[in-house]
Amino acid sequence: MSVLRQPDVLGRTRRQHVLGATAALSAGAVEAVSVGVWFVLAVGSRTVTTALIGVVVLVGGALLRARVVAAVVGSRRLRRGPRWLGLSLVATAGWICWLLLAETVGSPAGPIVATGFLGAVLAAQLALEQAACRSRSADPDRLAALGAGLLLALGAGLLFWSAQVPDWVIDSPPLPLGVATVVVRIEPLQLGLLGFGVLAICAHQRRFQRLLEA
Repeated sequence: MSVLRQPDVLGRTRRQHVLGATAALSAGAVEAVSVGVWFVLAVGSRTVTTALIGVVVLVGGALLRARVVAAVVGSRRLRRGPRWLGLSLVATAGWICWLLLAETVGSPAGPIVATGFLGAVLAAQLALEQAACRSRSADPDRLAALGAGLLLALGAGLLFWSAQVPDWVIDSPPLPLGVATVVVRIEPLQLGLLGFGVLAICAHQRRFQRLLEA
């Protein structure tokens, strides 16, 4: 009855859920695109130019995602250049070290060790990001950051595995399209990128809900 007497409470909760879902979709999409482009460049043509371009894309994506967080929670402290730049560089370094560990330690231990390392780094980075959004941080906040970091690391492991799978493709039957014929081709890396994108959105979903509820 008390809830029915306060319709504004239901309206505020609904707005929080919609805002949290929209923010998670935006942050997850930014993360998926930036990490995906960097990963494709890093495992593809290994030149100094592509490596630099990939790092720039990765840093830019981390900065943009931090700005999404700051805009959603209205944090002035996170908008300050040195703070969100430092947090973005931590995330970027974590991704680069993850790929180096996965490739140099050796299979199958390399990807497992690298994924665990990445999960720890991203969880710490996200916890610091949340702490920058407000003056006090509770245990549920740290658990949300840990869960998000682990989901992102799991997506990274899936992405790395998809790049190591022996070449295979799934081709659709020829589809007539006017005067042309179209064949849809699905490769493992495409599935890995899709899986990472889904996990990235899920990773940020609960985290944004915690930030908006506080």
